[in-house]
Amino acid sequence: MLEVIKAIILGIVEGITEWLPISSTGHMILVEKFVEMDASADFMEMFRVVIQLGAILAVVLLYFNKLNPFSFKKSRQEKMDTMSIWYKVVVGVLPAGILGVLLDDWFDKHFYNYIMVSVMLIVYGVLFLIVEDKNKEKSSSINSFNDLSYKTALLVGVFQVLALIPGTSRSGVTILGAIVLGCSRSIAAEYSFFLSIPVMFGASALKLVKFGFSFSPMEAAVLITGMLVAFVVSIIAIKFLMSYIKGNDFKVFGWYRIALGIIVLAYFMLA
Repeated sequence: MLEVIKAIILGIVEGITEWLPISSTGHMILVEKFVEMDASADFMEMFRVVIQLGAILAVVLLYFNKLNPFSFKKSRQEKMDTMSIWYKVVVGVLPAGILGVLLDDWFDKHFYNYIMVSVMLIVYGVLFLIVEDKNKEKSSSINSFNDLSYKTALLVGVFQVLALIPGTSRSGVTILGAIVLGCSRSIAAEYSFFLSIPVMFGASALKLVKFGFSFSPMEAAVLITGMLVAFVVSIIAIKFLMSYIKGNDFKVFGWYRIALGIIVLAYFMLA
């Protein structure tokens, strides 16, 4: 029962931090030091990734109509526009998808440590502040998915490659890159959400295949609990973010990342 409670806590952390541009990995590393599960290192490595399936299902639910090209309620043009979104998602996923499969273990081995996570939290926190200051007086040129070109979609996908480094935040770096390339905050956030669907499904499938599907009853309970909690909390987090950015910029997340990076660095250096 205690392990299930821990899974609930980690599911809450995942659901909040996966969609806000503040790095789910950075938070999971810190929280796991206080909520240490009685599980093997291999299981925990798989759990951190597969728990994201719950989070990604929240995107599918919230944006099902927008992403469904087969809806009978849509006109022919609307169906074509929906397919266009998916084509742009595929283009944006290619860079990180290819490198992620080839270098997944290498990145985990060399970059999954508190120093790298702390540095990335701080660096991208500073970049959020700089980008928001520079874009304060500029109007966005991409305010709908029809305005989003395939070239821009691919470039956002290149930014997403940087998220292979723990602590970067996949949502953070894709949102940041999209804003730099001229996207409005709402389009940047939504495109980041949509890119996560194939990326996170693929990453989860990869981890499950590597770990195998032979779970003990407790491991299965922990994994399912974490996914369900991440799903519910993700719905709340996504709705909050989309409401927040209608009248606010991302600076608060930049300051938060800097503060968290300093806290993580200080905690592990002094521990």
